Amino acid sequence: MRKTQLFLLFFISIQISFAQQPQKPNAVEIYNQIQKLNFLGSVLYIAAHPDDENTRLISYLSNEVNARTGYMSLTRGDGGQNLIGPQLRELLGVIRTQELIEARKIDGGEQFFSRANDFGFSKNPDETLKIWDKDKVLADVVWTIRKFQPDVIINRFDHRSPGTTHGHHTSSAMLSVDSYKLTNDVKIYPEQLKYVQPWQVKRQFFNPSWWFFGSQEKFDAADKSKYTALQTGVYYAGIGKSNQEIAALSRSCHQSQGFGSTGARGDETEYLELINGEKPKNRDDLFDGIDTSWNRVKDGKPIGELISKIIANYNFSNPSASIPDLVKAYSMIQELEDTHWKDLKSEAIKNIIASSAGLYLEAVAEEQEATPGSTIKLNIEAINRSSAEMQLTGLTSLPDNKTTVKYKLFLKNNNDQRFKLEIQLPETMEYTQPYWLKEKASVGMYTVSNQEIIGIPDIIRDVKVIFNIRIDGVDIPFERTVVYKYNDGVKGEMYNFLDIVPEVTSSILEKVLIFKDNKSKLVPVKVRAGKNGIKGDLQLELPKSWVVSPKQIPFALDKKGMEQTFYFEVIPPSSPEEVAAKSVVIMENKIFDKDQTIIDFNHITKQLVLKSAESKCIRIDLKTTGDAIGYIMGAGDEVPESLVQMGYKVTILKPEEITPEKLDQFNVVITGVRAYNTVNALANKQPIFFDFVKSGKTMIVQYNTNGRLITDNIAPYPLKLSNDRVTEENAKITFLAPNHPVLNTPNKITTKDFEGWTQEQGLYYPNQYDPAFTPIISSHDKGETDKKGALLVAPYGKGYYIYTGLSFFRELPEGVSGAYRLLSNIISLKQPVEAPKQELKN
Repeated sequence: MRKTQLFLLFFISIQISFAQQPQKPNAVEIYNQIQKLNFLGSVLYIAAHPDDENTRLISYLSNEVNARTGYMSLTRGDGGQNLIGPQLRELLGVIRTQELIEARKIDGGEQFFSRANDFGFSKNPDETLKIWDKDKVLADVVWTIRKFQPDVIINRFDHRSPGTTHGHHTSSAMLSVDSYKLTNDVKIYPEQLKYVQPWQVKRQFFNPSWWFFGSQEKFDAADKSKYTALQTGVYYAGIGKSNQEIAALSRSCHQSQGFGSTGARGDETEYLELINGEKPKNRDDLFDGIDTSWNRVKDGKPIGELISKIIANYNFSNPSASIPDLVKAYSMIQELEDTHWKDLKSEAIKNIIASSAGLYLEAVAEEQEATPGSTIKLNIEAINRSSAEMQLTGLTSLPDNKTTVKYKLFLKNNNDQRFKLEIQLPETMEYTQPYWLKEKASVGMYTVSNQEIIGIPDIIRDVKVIFNIRIDGVDIPFERTVVYKYNDGVKGEMYNFLDIVPEVTSSILEKVLIFKDNKSKLVPVKVRAGKNGIKGDLQLELPKSWVVSPKQIPFALDKKGMEQTFYFEVIPPSSPEEVAAKSVVIMENKIFDKDQTIIDFNHITKQLVLKSAESKCIRIDLKTTGDAIGYIMGAGDEVPESLVQMGYKVTILKPEEITPEKLDQFNVVITGVRAYNTVNALANKQPIFFDFVKSGKTMIVQYNTNGRLITDNIAPYPLKLSNDRVTEENAKITFLAPNHPVLNTPNKITTKDFEGWTQEQGLYYPNQYDPAFTPIISSHDKGETDKKGALLVAPYGKGYYIYTGLSFFRELPEGVSGAYRLLSNIISLKQPVEAPKQELKN
């Protein structure tokens, strides 16, 4: 696999593919890492979501200032939209977590989180902190600060301006400010002090930008003389990139949000407003007055002097010449009493020693998945590509922490050593999955009971091998996480991590099952083997009011990875009811009830998520017509699957397939969420759509944002989108057109149909529209005026054009009955008489 890598001062890497690919820094990059080794200062940037971080500032602080730089995102971005796939909620949070991790590899920062769940858009911090557990999120901020020990904190948002931006944004700043006086108080969250020490941040800033002032013009004109000003438009000649170009590459990791960014060049200034602590006397030095040398650590001065010597004498043609002094510095660091800097700098200097020597150490599993209690076979490789004298003295396997093998193996220059190793995994080995998803969450918070792992960004992988290497008489342990790799005929060498999986998983293939009447349905359940030679019985569990046949299905799967689908006949009750169905495997007197979801995109590490193997079964009072639907995908949603469950025949249309002849076979065309933001080809298809409607058909357009529209004429009549939204999912609904067919045929819609909606009612409603449109409903969040643009219906020619900002893309996959009933009515609209309205010229 070909990869482009960039290191700048400390592990900056541009990853085109899998993140597990070994890092192989060159001489310039090693030199930059040594420079960073001699700086002992830290800064923590705090905001609310993935993409809130200022990558220009993080890159500058990490790569120009050489500071240890962290970004704390209070949430994992679970409540946003997804431009690259159908994953929403916690699965989207998993994707965005990985995107942040990849971004930090590029800009040089480190990543942290709290347990706060991104429950969706919030208009003020009062609502946010009511849904979040304020005390727990504040505890997480305090925990991260005590653990990271920043000298400086920078807030992305202003704590003094509630209601002017996302409630999560302001809350992140408010909690950060609250933490400033708490982190050094032993009475505050004393349970944390078993693992960390109290810590006092020296100064805290707010990082304003043009949006804070309302426009770039106002920002340029504002008096910024009292701000700390950092000149971040640095050009790094060693790699041929500006700081802004690095930041753009980092920003572009947020692919699920469509935040691809173009790099800039030239002078640029970032401004910081002091909100706590002593103001730096030097306006362009964030750390002015803070000792960032080794002198801040007891007995650290000689280490700093030695590292300065290494920097001064560094040989770009032969980095290994620095190894004797690097090993000496490593030994000196091991004698420090300050465990914080000792641990950080020990890990950093070990990486530098390995890079300087071309020391390549790898433990590769022969299979990508293993089960608890199994034995895994590893291929071990160790090679020293320098003249430094080295000896492999042993290998230690984790998690059992047993020294499996002892050696006296000299690693001669460029002599590749390869051998086999077996590791017995414990029976109690935990499955590979995002740790924050293991326990039951609330609407606003993830549950993580283990204090020590709170804030860790990634999946915790415990299967590792420690290579014990003796260099110049000093024993140095190098830890490597076990990986799996294979050769792809097109892409070459491909990497994944080793995953620990259940012996068997099952999955109900439809996550929502709609029963419109008393007729039975065949429910498919897939079983997957996590190891060879499994046998068991599959059951589909439902309440007694539902009839399931057969009671259980025996199965046998010979090979690991094999899958087989089985079918249960399910008869619903006669009256409406919503229940959970659960697939369970009984095998060797053990119960297995997990569903395995794999998230695999090229720009992030492959993710494995284990959830309860459940689906929602709904016996619903739902009437539908037999319309054939053409669906144009937008940013990715699961609405088409829901339409199929309702009984419609759905065809996914590609833009190039949209012709009058192709559309003629459908009665209804639906565009997916944000289609007019993401599918450029639709700009030239509008006349075809409008003629389709004029001929007596129906077009339904789901929500789009008001920025980056690919055409101004998304409707046959004037229609302007806004930022209007109703975030309170239980906001009271008023019917503005109670007699309209969309509320009466074929289903009688009542306010009860809006009960049980999740996350929000809708978003980006039009607030200006032609009189041809009839607004159907209105609602509003607390303290706001009515929003009437949620569902707009307009006759056009012989058909109907409908625009809706209602969040069907969230409600249907969640099995919200009322959303199904209302959508059925929208699809069923018929307009027999040609409307007299003046059409929009195209």
